[in-house]
Amino acid sequence: MAAGEPGAVDNDGEKGGLRAALSGLTTRGRSFLAAGVAAAVCAYVLGQGDLLRVGLLLAVLPLICVTVLYRTRYRVTGSRWLSPSRVPAGSEARVHLRMDNISRLPTGLLMLQDRVPYVLGPRPRFVLDRVEAGGRREVSYRVRSDLRGRYPLGPLQLRLSDPFGMCELTRSFSAYDTLTVIPRTESLPVLRLAGEASGYGDGRQRSLALAGEDDVIPRGYRHGDDLRRVHWRSTARYGELMVRREEQPQRARCTVLLDTRRIAYQGAGPDSAFEWAVSGAASALVHMLERGFAVRLLTDDGSSVPGEGSDGFAGSTQESADSAGLMMDTLAVVDHSDGGGLSRAYDVLRGGNEGLLIAFFGDLDEEQVAVASRMRQRSGAAVAFVVDSEGWARGGDGTPPASVAARLRLLREAGWTAVAVPPGTRLTQLWQQAGRQHGDTRSATTGGSTGFSGGWS
Repeated sequence: MAAGEPGAVDNDGEKGGLRAALSGLTTRGRSFLAAGVAAAVCAYVLGQGDLLRVGLLLAVLPLICVTVLYRTRYRVTGSRWLSPSRVPAGSEARVHLRMDNISRLPTGLLMLQDRVPYVLGPRPRFVLDRVEAGGRREVSYRVRSDLRGRYPLGPLQLRLSDPFGMCELTRSFSAYDTLTVIPRTESLPVLRLAGEASGYGDGRQRSLALAGEDDVIPRGYRHGDDLRRVHWRSTARYGELMVRREEQPQRARCTVLLDTRRIAYQGAGPDSAFEWAVSGAASALVHMLERGFAVRLLTDDGSSVPGEGSDGFAGSTQESADSAGLMMDTLAVVDHSDGGGLSRAYDVLRGGNEGLLIAFFGDLDEEQVAVASRMRQRSGAAVAFVVDSEGWARGGDGTPPASVAARLRLLREAGWTAVAVPPGTRLTQLWQQAGRQHGDTRSATTGGSTGFSGGWS
């Protein structure tokens, strides 16, 4: 829940003077004023004293309402908070508004209007009856968007009116809030797959402080240490009981690569191939974080999120929560890149063993398939979901065309677990298909061995 900063409206001291107040005359007030002037002119021409008094009454009444409304001294504060401030696309969020009368005088009729983008729906309007001195009123409304993004809410507008409806003055608060609509995510099944390479496993791996037995750095004996871990050579050297260091837990790594190249996707809208790829990347990020992996988001232009900590991956549990929010906020506003290749992403990955690599690709040509093949050499395991954007745009029957099938074959030959993404297919089904494909590949390469030693999801 995010709370907006409270703002205050002071009805006394607004710039523009009475001229600005006269511009707030309603249709009723302008009609009364025009009728009064007309009646006064007719009374002067015809010499009718009674008509002149009626005309003066009609003309003076709206002017009195303007003066009273303008000179009324009271202060009103307003605040806004969202519940929640980050919501998946297609879900609703509730916006709460609170008005406080902090003056010593009661207010008249108040009309509230909050500014919201048209994507979130019509502008909400509320009518508040008389608010007593020191009183408060709370109202709320719902917003919903099928399109991800960051949407500003506010500023809140307050319309003041006199009891006769002759004049209305509009005041605006300065505070506003931002609603973040993140991509939809799917709950993915847990697949236990063979994890022969370091860098991925069941979310955690264990390693000694140094590799060799002779290089183990010992420490002093502590009460409760296992005597089987006593390092006798160091004990004889230092003259006190020394034990080998315990194995240190480390978090397995996972990189989620999102292809955002404009030339790799066709179509637009919430049901387009690109939006499916963004939602798929978000689902994979959430799933791998829940499995205990240190995860980062990488795009084709080389941008990495979170970008800080240990080699750009999420660190401790608290850092993982913050990094997850940062990555989801990034996916909420990610757009097509103008780049034509994946070379920048490869430059980020070629630094060393990156553990598990999960990629969401658009259309790939032979050159980009070659770059993706080199990426596979820098990871412990690699899973690719290749979107047939042309099929998504024309509404294909789910059978990948020959060009896509050829790209998948090249990726599999390079060691990828490559899965085609037909139009409208849920990621959950493809996730299970990737697991079966990976298991079949390992059975073929190990001569039928099906020993499970870890997992990438």
